[in-house]
Amino acid sequence: MTLSNLVNNLEESVTLAASARAKELKAQGRDILMLTIGEPDFTTPENIAKAAKTAIDSGKASFYTQANGLPELKDAVGSYFETYYGYGLSRSEVVITSGAKFALYAFFASVLNPADEVIIPTPYWVSYADQVKMFGGVPVFATGRQEDDFKVTVAGLDAVVTDKTKVLLLNSPSNPTGMIYTKSELEALGNWAVSHDILILADDIYGRLVYNGNAFTPISSLSDAIRKQTVVINGVSKTYAMTGWRIGFAVGDPEIISAMSKIVSQTTSNPSAVAQYAAIEALVGDQSAIESMREAFETRLNTIFPLVNDIPGFETIKPQGAFYLFPKVAKAMAMKGFTDVTAFADDILEKTGVALVTGAGFGAPENLRLSYATDMTTLKDAVARLKTYMED
Repeated sequence: MTLSNLVNNLEESVTLAASARAKELKAQGRDILMLTIGEPDFTTPENIAKAAKTAIDSGKASFYTQANGLPELKDAVGSYFETYYGYGLSRSEVVITSGAKFALYAFFASVLNPADEVIIPTPYWVSYADQVKMFGGVPVFATGRQEDDFKVTVAGLDAVVTDKTKVLLLNSPSNPTGMIYTKSELEALGNWAVSHDILILADDIYGRLVYNGNAFTPISSLSDAIRKQTVVINGVSKTYAMTGWRIGFAVGDPEIISAMSKIVSQTTSNPSAVAQYAAIEALVGDQSAIESMREAFETRLNTIFPLVNDIPGFETIKPQGAFYLFPKVAKAMAMKGFTDVTAFADDILEKTGVALVTGAGFGAPENLRLSYATDMTTLKDAVARLKTYMED
């Protein structure tokens, strides 16, 4: 059988591959500590679950909704933006999707033509580059160095921009680094994009998960000109512990949102109706459980960060948001005789039972990603095993 060129040119998600391998070993009876997937270990808050049950019991969840989402959910997104972004929305500026990942897909499908370039700062979430390639686009990487807190500057963008550049992708707080761009940094990047007539794709999925007095600034809130140039991707999965519900959304210029709605109508059609009703409650209902989860992540970060930094050969800068540590392990690899970070991660898994994600898929071949979206006991045990492994 001959497969398509498209699928042959795609890479498997390294996060899902790492999780699958860890689950395979766990099924064999191995003692595996999973620090791979970016998924809160909390259950969905009760008020959100109750809204879903009510939708089922009333019969509202039994039928198709509008392909691009319930009007009531679009209104809830608008209310959410008024609260957390400082500006309101019309329904024509919102499309609801089957997860934020599909919102990204629909965006690229709507704006890219073959040979269009998308600037992606490194390190980057694993699916960005391959989604760009799906539509004939070209991912162009702007290097964010660990010594610069993994952030890119206007000078870095000037070094890679061409007349084919169509989109600048920004993810703050970042997966995998957890770093946040400041307001002044975003103003510089946003004004640069406006001056070059380049679209900004702002992946804000971790915007509510910030710690230790740090603040998230939505780039779309900085000026009317930047907002007009920006499409925001967000959803309920991370903030509300709703990864399994698969509700994302995109907000932006009505022409782009209408195009994305066409993609939705010919692919997934509407997201799950019951999940949409749950998402309404998530966005406009009681937020107290959300703060409790955020505080738990903050406590985990503050507890394990110094422990990870104490592992021989691990060099880590403290994240400001999301729920990942992204240590540079070049020295650790050299100490253990490795030159390939993926092989290093595999050896750690086999010898310690700690499942991490290779940085290679994030454009960072000297780093590993560790998710602290799990309980404190597991985290402490995992870090202790890593330290013992490095000291052996």
